[in-house]
Amino acid sequence: MAELDKPSVRVDTVPGAGARVNNFIRHIIDADLKSGKYALRHWSGQPGPAAQQKGGAADAARIRTRFPPEPNGYLHFGHAKSICLNFGLALDYQGACHLRFDDTNPEKEEQEYVDAIIDAVHWLGFDWQENKYLASGYFQWMYDFAEKLIEAGHAYVDSQTADELRASRGTLTTAGHNSPFRLRTAAENLDLFRRMKAGEFADGTHVLRAKIDMASGNINLRDPAIYRIRKATHHNTGDAWCIYPMYTYAHPIEDALENITHSICTLEFEDQRPFYDWLLARLAELGCVNTPLPQQIEFARLNLSYVVLSKRKLIQLVEEKHVGGWDDPRLPTLVGARRRGFTPEGFRRFSEMIGVTKSDSWIDISVLEDCQREHLNETAPRRIAVLDPVKLVIDNYPEGQEEECLAPNHPQKPEWGKRPLPFSKELWIEREDFMEVPSKGYFRLFPGNTVRLRYGFVVKCLGCDKDAAGKVVAVHCEYMADSKSGTPGADTYKVKGNIHWVSARHSYAGEVRLYDRLFAVEAPGEGGRDFIADLNPDSKLVITAQLEAALGAAAAEDRFQFERHGYFVADRIDSRPGAPVFNRAVTLRDSWAKGK
Repeated sequence: MAELDKPSVRVDTVPGAGARVNNFIRHIIDADLKSGKYALRHWSGQPGPAAQQKGGAADAARIRTRFPPEPNGYLHFGHAKSICLNFGLALDYQGACHLRFDDTNPEKEEQEYVDAIIDAVHWLGFDWQENKYLASGYFQWMYDFAEKLIEAGHAYVDSQTADELRASRGTLTTAGHNSPFRLRTAAENLDLFRRMKAGEFADGTHVLRAKIDMASGNINLRDPAIYRIRKATHHNTGDAWCIYPMYTYAHPIEDALENITHSICTLEFEDQRPFYDWLLARLAELGCVNTPLPQQIEFARLNLSYVVLSKRKLIQLVEEKHVGGWDDPRLPTLVGARRRGFTPEGFRRFSEMIGVTKSDSWIDISVLEDCQREHLNETAPRRIAVLDPVKLVIDNYPEGQEEECLAPNHPQKPEWGKRPLPFSKELWIEREDFMEVPSKGYFRLFPGNTVRLRYGFVVKCLGCDKDAAGKVVAVHCEYMADSKSGTPGADTYKVKGNIHWVSARHSYAGEVRLYDRLFAVEAPGEGGRDFIADLNPDSKLVITAQLEAALGAAAAEDRFQFERHGYFVADRIDSRPGAPVFNRAVTLRDSWAKGK
């Protein structure tokens, strides 16, 4: 797909999600249902021409939509919007949504991508039930329909070279001119087309074109190609075919054979709609497809700041190893988002919030991040991790003694209960929680200051130890034995600072990956510059942190809020039993927001 220019309208914030939001697509569907437009449609449970649908049971689905990815890559954030829209409409209207693979280009498509797409749609929470189809499953019907178009005088075999075809097509301001082969008889065209199918000709020797109008103001109606010769092995049909339909020919046929009511696609296909309508009208006249015909409806695709959604650019990032693969947590692919710790619910909330329009808008990535935060805040248990540890020694705590403090698993969900936090003489705290010489407004540890160890005791800082280079290696304090959180004595102490900690004896060292935005600028590559130059050098930082002991039991894809630091997930690839690796999904608040 061609990339769109950066839209002029920018959306930094959007209304909160709530009741179902109306949009122009819903208005179209509501009007169609009210008029009974599709009331007489029948669906036998399998796609096929009208002649094979006779006697089918009445279609229980009020509408039929479809999500039709081409299996030549991994799905990205823009696909999530389309998935949520198509499957969401089907659910809202008690309809059906088909998952269909538009696999008409054998040179770029692989089973790996088919499997990845299936996983991604399921992960987002949607189910197509029995409605999973392949465009390649319709190849025979598409071929038969092409023969009927030829016989009716609506298609012809053109033998011009690629350069001649290009030159004859004209431009946006000048009309095209007819091919010298446009007047071939139906018999001649049918003979050539059948010989194309039989493999008699080399790639590029002939194409089959629809016969419409070479002077049309819409360049897509100037006798578009509908079949080409490609002697390539197909991932599904093998070497059964050496001619393949063009996407613009295949797509409307697929919609018609599946009794799709509303064929929803992005705005770049708006200029193709006249051909979509022309082709289906001709096939209906020839008795090939059911009526009423599907209708194509276009909406604005997703445009996000700080990311690139161009398939070409995503491939470049992967092939040049700027990222670790298609599932790199920084890449805006759904498999990458899943590995990073984003949630399906967050994507669905995001899609609902941004809505559907006909106008391009520029959505700030922070809107998606906020949707993820909102869901993770509701669902992620709390745990403690010290990411930049320094030792805190409690000088007056008895050697060898330990006790339990209690911490809530979720502060807004008391029904989730509390967990024990072991407390001992030596703890780990964040290095930034101690300053030998405090700055103005600093309320954490410095010599002489008193703070509360969150869920634990109040301590008074006594000083620190340093190594030969002057780096602080340990902080010393004394604790108030009657100040334990949750006991009557705790209320007698009033302190401004509250810091988190883990017991050095009970915590463990674990790998934590701090992910940030892949690009450092809002519009990577804007103004013609190399978008690779806009990569954020700090988009990934791997550290060894001191982790609460309970985190060692985390299973792959378990999500937590690390108090103070953000939301993290146990990596679904690299985690091992007893040794999870944690990825940061999002921070607690937007660290990129202006003024913060």
